[in-house]
Amino acid sequence: MARKVFYSFNYAADFARAAAVRALVGVEGNASAAEKDWAALTKAGETTIQRWIDGQLANRECTIVLIGANTAGRRWIKYEIEKSWAEKKGLLGIYIHNLPDASGAKAQKGKNPFDGLQVKSTGAYLAKIVKAYEPLPTESRAIVNFIGMNLAKWVEEAIRLRSAYS
Repeated sequence: MARKVFYSFNYAADFARAAAVRALVGVEGNASAAEKDWAALTKAGETTIQRWIDGQLANRECTIVLIGANTAGRRWIKYEIEKSWAEKKGLLGIYIHNLPDASGAKAQKGKNPFDGLQVKSTGAYLAKIVKAYEPLPTESRAIVNFIGMNLAKWVEEAIRLRSAYS
C-alpha cells in the first residue's frame, strides 16, 4: 500500500516542476490546489492558509519538500516542516531546480530548507537529521525516472529516521 505524503513547495515558482514529481506512482500525494483556488486561498489570510495546510497534512505519514531556487526560508514551507516534525511525520527534501518550469527554464540550486531549523527537545538541527536528495542526472526525463525509482524507498527511510526521534 502506498504511503500518504504531503508535498511542500513554492507554488508560484515551482508548480510545473512539482507536478512532474507529484505525477509519480509509489506514494499517494495530497490534492494540489488549482491556481485560482491557491490565489483565493492566499488572499483569504493567514488563518485560512494555516487551516488549509493543517487539513492537507492530516492523515499523511511523510512530508516531501520539493526544493527549488527559493524554497528555503519561505514562511509557509517552514510552517509545514515544523508542523510535520511536531506531528512525527517523516521528512525529506528533493532538489528540483534541474526540472523545467512551464516555460522550459531550469533554476539555480536553492538552499536546504532544513538548515537553521532545530528540534526543540534536543537542539539538533534538522539538516543533520533530514535527508535532502539531489538527483544525479541533469536531463529532465532522467531526473524524473531517478526520483520515481527511489521515491518510495526515500519515504520509508524518512519515516524510519523520524521514529528514532520520538
